[in-house]
Amino acid sequence: MSDLDAKAALEKFKRRHDRNMRASHAKGYLLGIASMLKPGDFVIDCGANVGDVTEPLAATGATVHCFEPDPYAFKQLSKRFSDTPNVILDNAAVGTEDGTIDLMRADNFDDGPRGGSVKSTVLTGGRAINETNLIEVRLVNFIGFLQKMIAEHGEIAFVKMDIEGAELDILEAMDAENLFAPIRCCVAETHERKFKALRPRFKALKQRISETYPLSKVNLNWI
Repeated sequence: MSDLDAKAALEKFKRRHDRNMRASHAKGYLLGIASMLKPGDFVIDCGANVGDVTEPLAATGATVHCFEPDPYAFKQLSKRFSDTPNVILDNAAVGTEDGTIDLMRADNFDDGPRGGSVKSTVLTGGRAINETNLIEVRLVNFIGFLQKMIAEHGEIAFVKMDIEGAELDILEAMDAENLFAPIRCCVAETHERKFKALRPRFKALKQRISETYPLSKVNLNWI
């Protein structure tokens, strides 16, 4: 192996190691959150996909409202939680307004729908996304939904957001409306690596949030 090949292999190993470490941290964080949830708590799972995060949240007895726009993932989600009364399933994307929006899937979606569905997005400009085969999905104004749920429940126990880039507009609006305050804990996976043009906005948002809230309350580096 040449020095160049060895360097490339080492960099690949480091990237994989870093991904594994982030995933392990996220799993541990989620288990910690779940240990503090109880029946009567209200939880929101944005980008529920097939329910791997929903499951431990629902097991606590808390009410879990799931948003998932991809038809394939939502079908699996529906099968998985058909007999779980404390899970509310909403076949919709979330944004900052109500209406409809085009959903785009990964270029390799057909090669493995389960893995490919986690990359489905409503935001154009992402890497390895097919922007020609569009699926129209319902769009829910998450800010309005959140305000309504806060009015009904007083406090939101937990919000998880993994929505492939669409989180930026929502998180900025939540910050502007002071909607993190009545949420006990909010975590988000941000996707600035996939959307280069949005990186300055992500950086500014993370700086503001870190200066206002402790990591235990708002974590924008969940994965």
